[in-house]
Parts: sequence; C-alpha cells; structure tokens
Amino acid sequence: MAGILAQRRNKLLALKKMREQGTAPEVEARVCPACGRALSDDELAGNQSVCPYCGHHFPLPARERIKMIVDDGQFRELDASLVSTDPLDFPGYPEKLAGLHAKTRQGDAIVTGLAKIGGVRVAIAAMDTRFLMASMGAVVGERLARLIERASRSHLPLIVFSASGGARMQEGIVSLMQMAKTSAAIRRFSDKGGLYISVLTHPTTGGVTASFASLGDIMLAEPGALIGFAGPRVIEQTIGEKLPEGFQSAEFQLEHGFLDAVVPRARMRSMLIRVLALHGKGGVNRDR
Repeated sequence: MAGILAQRRNKLLALKKMREQGTAPEVEARVCPACGRALSDDELAGNQSVCPYCGHHFPLPARERIKMIVDDGQFRELDASLVSTDPLDFPGYPEKLAGLHAKTRQGDAIVTGLAKIGGVRVAIAAMDTRFLMASMGAVVGERLARLIERASRSHLPLIVFSASGGARMQEGIVSLMQMAKTSAAIRRFSDKGGLYISVLTHPTTGGVTASFASLGDIMLAEPGALIGFAGPRVIEQTIGEKLPEGFQSAEFQLEHGFLDAVVPRARMRSMLIRVLALHGKGGVNRDR
C-alpha cells in the first residue's frame, strides 16, 4: 500500500512540475486514485470512465450517465427550469450557485426525466457530484418527488442513480425536510405497486442514504462505492474502535445483505434491462 501511495504522489508531483514548466501534455493525464496510474481523457472516455487497469469507477456527470443507460435519443428531461435559491440568506451561497450553474450547465445536483431502456418506458434520475457534492437541497427533493409522482401516475418503473455527500447545509431545515418528502413519495409509489430500482454510486452518504436511496425494491451499486450515513473516520472517532476492512464499501454492503448486486458500469444497462423484464415491466410499457 505504501508503494502505491508513493507512486501516486510521485506522478502527481511530476504532473505539477510539468504544468509549472509549461511542458504538460496536450491531453493532460488524470491519476487513478486506486492504482496510481496516469490515464488520459481518451482512455477514460473509451472505457466509460472506468480505469482500464484496476477497474476503479470515476464519477460521471448526470447526463452522461443517463446517456450510457437509456436507448439512443430516448431521454426527455423534466423540470430543468427548477433552480436553487437562497432560503436562509446563507453567506456566499448565491455566488457559489451561480458559478456551478455556469460550470455544469445544470440548475442543481440532479437530472430527472422520462426515457426508454431496452424499449421499456421508465422514469429515471441521476445525481451529479460536480454540483456541491450532489448535496440534497429543496430543488433535488422537489425534482425527485415530482418524478416519483409522474412515475406513479403513468405506471412507470423508477430508476434512481444516487451519489451524494448528504443534506445541503446552506439550506438547513429546508434540506432536511427533503428526506421525509422523498421517502413519503416513494412509499406512495410503492403502495400503488410501483417498481423502484435504486443504484448507489460513489459516494452515497448522509441524508440521501438515510432516505430515498435505501428504499429500493431492487438495490444495486457500482464496484467500490462508499455507502453509509456518516463517514468511516467519523464513526471510528465516535465509537473509539477500528472498523472492519472495507467497511461501507459496496462489496461489504452486498456481503451483509444491504444490496442485491454489485454491477460494473459496463454491465449496468444490460442488468437493468434484465430486471425490468423479470419484473414484468416489459408489457404495456414496451414498444411493440
């Protein structure tokens, strides 16, 4: 482990020196945090942003993730006009939001819409860690609640790709309210017989884990995803004990019954097609 960390540190220092000297390559390498190898953007783009050497799954922008999953040209975004405000007059929050809107071209940390996967109509959402670590504020909760209600009215399966640092502190109690709001929407959807597939990606933590992300009828995750409420360091400091190796990883959660499967990104679309077919959602919702 020490050797890998040293190798990673040396590569990062070498890249920094090249930038300072103006000799950095045109396609700047990204260092894999798992194996320490330098990877070009082309390498990652050609492998769905997964390290070709060790299989580490890099984060994905929400729209890019949805594009990988749904049938070509079969995604229609909903509620894109809903954007965050500043309900608590939190210092610096409006400026931060404006910068993130420009950088991500998104109104908030979740993208929702209707799509087809293998010809089956679905309601789908994906969270985006580029936007305040995909923290859940009023807009995330409202967009998701609207999508769930739309799925219920139209009798569509619901698929949500979660990734979050938790509740958004800049919105205080307004943010915490979204936990109950989304959980209640999922309960109503479930009571009507709706199928909810929850896919947990790295990291899924805090209030998102404690609400809608953990309520799926089918629980899937990407390899190596951190899944939990508080982080491992916080837990260790609180209980004064060393945690088991790999605690809160997707593989650990699978072993202890929290997940139904850990699915590599390259196989996620085929897995979802199979799950939809097995649960009979390929009937009235499938193209004939």
